[in-house]
Amino acid sequence: MKKILAVFILFFLFGQQIVQACDVCKKNQPEILQNVTHGAGPSGTLDYIIIWVSAIIVGTTLILSLKYLIKPRENQPDHIKNIVKNEGF
Repeated sequence: MKKILAVFILFFLFGQQIVQACDVCKKNQPEILQNVTHGAGPSGTLDYIIIWVSAIIVGTTLILSLKYLIKPRENQPDHIKNIVKNEGF
């Protein structure tokens, strides 16, 4: 357990330097993504549209999943959980 904790601490402290982009990639990236990622990055407007649409879908999914985890509204007598609960499984 202590070895695993030590490894996680090392990754946390020194991992940030490993995942930052190199100097060549910093120059090739758009201004928003500089020093964040390696590679060519988004090459046009369509790439940015795809990124934003997927970010909106992920954000909506996260919000709805938290909403239904906190208040599931399962009070109806014909809800599926009541079948299992009433049968005594």
